[in-house]
Amino acid sequence: MRPRSPDREDFIVRDGIKIAFSVYENDRPTILLMPTWSIIHSRHWKAQVPYLARHFRVVTFDGRGNGRSDRPGYSGYYTDHEFVADALGVLDATETREAVLAGVSLGAHWALLLAGLFPTRAAGVVCIGPTTALANLPHPNRTGVSFEEPLAQNDGWAMYNSYFWRQRYPDFAEFFFSQVFSETHSTRQREDAVGWAMETDPETLITIERADRFDAEVATAARQGIRCPILVIHGTDDHITPHQAGVTLAQAVGGELLSIEGSGHLPQARDPVRVNLAIKEFIDRMVVPA
Repeated sequence: MRPRSPDREDFIVRDGIKIAFSVYENDRPTILLMPTWSIIHSRHWKAQVPYLARHFRVVTFDGRGNGRSDRPGYSGYYTDHEFVADALGVLDATETREAVLAGVSLGAHWALLLAGLFPTRAAGVVCIGPTTALANLPHPNRTGVSFEEPLAQNDGWAMYNSYFWRQRYPDFAEFFFSQVFSETHSTRQREDAVGWAMETDPETLITIERADRFDAEVATAARQGIRCPILVIHGTDDHITPHQAGVTLAQAVGGELLSIEGSGHLPQARDPVRVNLAIKEFIDRMVVPA
């Protein structure tokens, strides 16, 4: 049972595609918890919603490709533009003029794009383990592996491969989340994430992987347009996006940096108390209209 159920669940529809969102009402400022890569859905925020909803109005939505949202079969429906437009649509549908945006991994990329391209809609941005064009530093263990070509090797990061996904997708999910949660004693977090990964399918993820992303010109325009405060939270033992990416991003946007020693790629799941308090303190320092 969820410790806090949403006060409203609904959908927006864009170009015939349904995007599911949830609202946890409060008369305080709104925080929009962005989706991340669609291998998992918005339940990855499950340790944040109950706490944050006591202090703020919280809105979440399932990224297209997982959860209660649709899974279109064309890669053009999974571009950065589409995810940012979904976020704007959810803000409009929930009558949210301005919100603090929080994103994990790829969700931080979309939050920064929204904040830079539509600065009046973002009061602040929290980037957790950010994977973004503004500091695109993939982990060295992940480089040099073909996604589209069949590989003789079928272990480690060679599993990040379209042929492998079609044949042994559950094995990939197990491996991937063992890397996401690099901390010891993360059995429950890994089990949760693998279970959420089974709510989509390899063909959907392959379609998403082929979408155009990280447009340098758009990222530059977004960086120049950012006007709000930014908090970057990054684990020092992140096996997906190296800690240096968070350091570089904080420097590039003039943001604060909170490094969590020994933490992996999803510290909001593995160290929720510290992350929750950091988010609350960040928002409390700002003046955000309710």
